[in-house]
Amino acid sequence: MIKKSDFNFDLPEANIAKYPLSSRDDSRLLVYRDGKSEYDSFKNINEYLPANSLVVMNNAKVIPARLYFKRVSGATIEILLLEPYSPASYEESFNSTSTCTWKCIIGNSKKWKDNEVIHLANNPETISAMLIDRGERIVELSWSSKESFTDLLDSIGELPLPPYLNRATEANDALTYQTVFAKNSGSVAAPTAGLHFTPAVFDSMIQKGIETSELTLHVGAGTFLPVKADNVEDHEMHREYFEVTLHSLNQIINNKVRVAVGTTSLRVLESLYWIGVQFANNKNGLLVTKMEPYEVTSTLSYEESMEHIKTYMKTTGIVTLQASTEIMILPHYVPRSVTALITNFHLPESTLLMLIASVVGDSWKAIYTEALQNYFRFLSYGDSSLLFLQ
Repeated sequence: MIKKSDFNFDLPEANIAKYPLSSRDDSRLLVYRDGKSEYDSFKNINEYLPANSLVVMNNAKVIPARLYFKRVSGATIEILLLEPYSPASYEESFNSTSTCTWKCIIGNSKKWKDNEVIHLANNPETISAMLIDRGERIVELSWSSKESFTDLLDSIGELPLPPYLNRATEANDALTYQTVFAKNSGSVAAPTAGLHFTPAVFDSMIQKGIETSELTLHVGAGTFLPVKADNVEDHEMHREYFEVTLHSLNQIINNKVRVAVGTTSLRVLESLYWIGVQFANNKNGLLVTKMEPYEVTSTLSYEESMEHIKTYMKTTGIVTLQASTEIMILPHYVPRSVTALITNFHLPESTLLMLIASVVGDSWKAIYTEALQNYFRFLSYGDSSLLFLQ
């Protein structure tokens, strides 16, 4: 049994970064390797990355996913878009021109009747919403203009900041809460470990012979859900969609020294291993379940597993693998995919902190104590760390 309380620590409000620094790469960097820590600025991270390594980044782009509607009675209904339901693909849904259906988180849902049409609060003529499945929280959105859903969202939606920032979204967040390499729209949260990167940082990496590779995992609101179960294994992990191109897969196969940018990238890289194991066992689920890594035994190397995926992609004629994961990376899990992880500092008792423990073991306690004592800034807009596997 893995106890939630074993991952508790006191996080003072003063250590939570409510706003970003004016320059992304001015964030502080804690480097942990061989049981020792040292400090620097993120702009110098290339000095600590292994030469000829592959830095793997999540290029997901945050969408303005929060919408406010009003009933005829005046009650406000808040909708947070989670994932497309019909059409099910992100691309098709964003390109829709009159209607689409999404799975959502719904605020004040008790006041919204089944099949009741409600309208956007500040511009009722723009778009309407109807609750078509309360249990699954499925909402149908309809609009009369000919613009695409993504263009419409850009004009009416609000960027959803993490709840722990405890402040309203401001205009500048639309820029600062996106990575400079964000491309694929669909996330409701930024892959925040990537927020520190700048063109200057990428230039310094190139000069050192460090390659970069991109994948996409659309971060869901489940990443913010607190662990309520005393036994961590009972926590429900929400399913997240990801995709990896054949080009990126070849980079991953050919570069054995890999560094994941953020917990989302690491979750994809580890999920890829288990999908490769599925193919090796003549299974084709394209979904990694929460406890699959603890229930399936495999002797495949990481590269061998990736080759099984590559064979599947070539056989089926696809250039982009699309899959989903619920993987739960617990402290006793040993990552197969990376040498190191670039990541921010996380909440107490969170699944993200437990993932950190899989990388550095119980040393996470000393690292976090040290970070707090030295006034490192925590959470999404906070400072960074480069953690090498123990």
